[in-house]
Amino acid sequence: MMRIATGLFKKFVIADSLAVFSLSPSLIAEAQGGLSAWVMLYAYALRIFFDFSGYTDIAIGLALLVGIPLPENFDRPYLKPNLTAFWQSWHQSLTDWARFYIYSPISRAMLRRKPKPSTAFIILTATGATMITVGLWHEITLPFLAFGLWHTAGLFAHKLWTDRTRAWYRGLTGWRSTAWRAAGILLTFHFVALGWVWFAMPTLNDAAITFGALVGIGGTR
Repeated sequence: MMRIATGLFKKFVIADSLAVFSLSPSLIAEAQGGLSAWVMLYAYALRIFFDFSGYTDIAIGLALLVGIPLPENFDRPYLKPNLTAFWQSWHQSLTDWARFYIYSPISRAMLRRKPKPSTAFIILTATGATMITVGLWHEITLPFLAFGLWHTAGLFAHKLWTDRTRAWYRGLTGWRSTAWRAAGILLTFHFVALGWVWFAMPTLNDAAITFGALVGIGGTR
């Protein structure tokens, strides 16, 4: 019952309250400069988390009432230090399905090809297929396709970066390690938050207007 109550509070108190001023085509059209656009973006990022995780809490609680344990679906995703860790903790049931049925089969099939493609090409192809599927799973539109491509680019860039900096990162200790982790959390959150623009806007033109507002281009219409 506590889990159900937590979910109801997340959804109907926090998420629905944030919806009043979170990112939307009508509100972004009235944005008074970049600051208000960023407030809307942050509100949307929090709203979508509390909305999704609230529904998950309700489902998990209802299932427990009849003795069915369901897996967790969210694990503090906005506190993860990189994009890979974010997707390992956000909507886990969907991403685990996509990893098992799309990423793994494609990457294994490409590894068996003769001649074998480069590792980078295999990762890019498998990641792209996976994230585009995740995007279009929500709705088959160009903004959701862009959402998948956005996260494909982010995950691929993160893979290239970690491959080249792994030894250096393991050598960090003390405050340097803490500072680097904090920077990673901040960067990851903002990359994800900007990606929600594709999620929130119904057309590519609306998304372009939103990105413009975030950097101070455009104004009240």
